[in-house]
Parts: sequence; structure tokens; C-alpha cells
Amino acid sequence: MNLLVSKSETALTLGQTLRIRRKSLGLSAVAAAEAAGISRVTWHRLEKGEASVAAGSLLAAAEVLGLRVELLAPASIPEQATATGPLADHLPLHIRLHDFPQLRRLAWQVADDTQVLTPREALDLYERNWRHVELEALELRERALIKALQQVYGKGLLDV
Repeated sequence: MNLLVSKSETALTLGQTLRIRRKSLGLSAVAAAEAAGISRVTWHRLEKGEASVAAGSLLAAAEVLGLRVELLAPASIPEQATATGPLADHLPLHIRLHDFPQLRRLAWQVADDTQVLTPREALDLYERNWRHVELEALELRERALIKALQQVYGKGLLDV
């Protein structure tokens, strides 16, 4: 794994999550930055996914938006997606197709079951292919994932 690419992708994902959550709460960037005690410029750098922003700024931004930042060891990232507890209070950065049967069915063109998706990619798959989801076959864990995806990224297109 290339550490620079991984760091960059993670920063972009965090930035997208902050931006989408802020907009879903109806907050302006200026108001959110003031509430977090950081400058508007720093807030925009966070949302752009710049990896050089101080960790304290990220934590303050997450707190303002009601999000929790968790650090996971690389070996435990796939395990996070398989957590048995509710996913609505946290959203994994990587979602393994193998762990969610209906999502796996929607991603039939992906050959490798160990393929991981970002939360945004997973929600996009659900939204584009919702008519193919077998609602009665959805496991509680997958329903919780869909609910968490809707809360953070959704636009109310799904009715689960």
C-alpha cells in the first residue's frame, strides 16, 4: 500500500464527509468554522481533503457536526464493516462487499469479494439499483449500514 496515496484518499474521504454532513445540517462553512473555533480557510482546507490540516482542527470540526473520529489499525479496517453493533452512530471508511449480501448482489460486476468501497460508492450502488434489492432479505446489519449512509450522504431517495 502506498502510504501517500492512502493518506490522500483518507483525507479526501474525511473532507467529503465533513462537507456533506455540514450541508445536511444546513450550516454555512463560516458558521461551522466559528463553532469549531477555527478559521474559515482552515475549514475549507478540511473539506477539500488537505492532509496537512492539524488533527485538532479535524477533531473540532467533527465535534461541531456531531461526528466521531476513530483510528483503526489497518488489519481491523475490514472488521469495522462487520461490526455487530449498530452502524448508525458510526460509518466505516471502508465497506467490504463480502460483509453485506445485498450490496454484493448489486455489485455483481466486481469479481473479488474482498473489494472494499467508500461509503459514498456504497450508497451510490444502493441508490442506482434499489429496485433490485430484496427488502425481506436485508439483514439488520445491512439495514443499519443503509440508514447510516442515508444520514450522512443521503438525499432521501431510498425508503428503507
